[in-house]
Amino acid sequence: MAIKATIFKATLNIADMDRHYYSDHQLVLARHPSENDERMMIRLLAFALNAAERLEFTKGLSTDDEPEVWQKSLSDEIELWIELGLPDESRLRKACNRSRQVILYAYGGRAVPLWLEKHQNKLSRFKNLTIIELPSEPTEALAALAERNMNYQVTVQDGEVSFSNESALASIIPVTIFP
Repeated sequence: MAIKATIFKATLNIADMDRHYYSDHQLVLARHPSENDERMMIRLLAFALNAAERLEFTKGLSTDDEPEVWQKSLSDEIELWIELGLPDESRLRKACNRSRQVILYAYGGRAVPLWLEKHQNKLSRFKNLTIIELPSEPTEALAALAERNMNYQVTVQDGEVSFSNESALASIIPVTIFP
């Protein structure tokens, strides 16, 4: 019998001063059995950094044809495709061909620069791809905030993202490494 996804609920009060975006989002995240807290919280971080009215989570790990998070136009075209981790170049190629903009949030500590060095030549032809590295210590601190019911104030200012609740704070500075 297959293990089912664990459901998490999150309320994000987003104040993104860099983009001048201020809104509250009630989200439901289904954590796949193979997904850990760090990856799930990075999905939440990616959502917060790109928050918009039509941004939504997809089936994620359980579906090869969809990203982790996406935004579609009213005519069902993919405007934004968000990936996590260190995927194959072929997956990014498919994403770049299907979407107007692709953002990869790369995490994994020392593996990130090695992955980029290996794939940089092939990735250089994708003009709609942005790769953002998430340092490992802050993503681990973010993972420690995971709870079944979460309520966070998310502040984005001068490139720094802070998740805070009544008892904890985690901050991270995402770094654009490509282009």
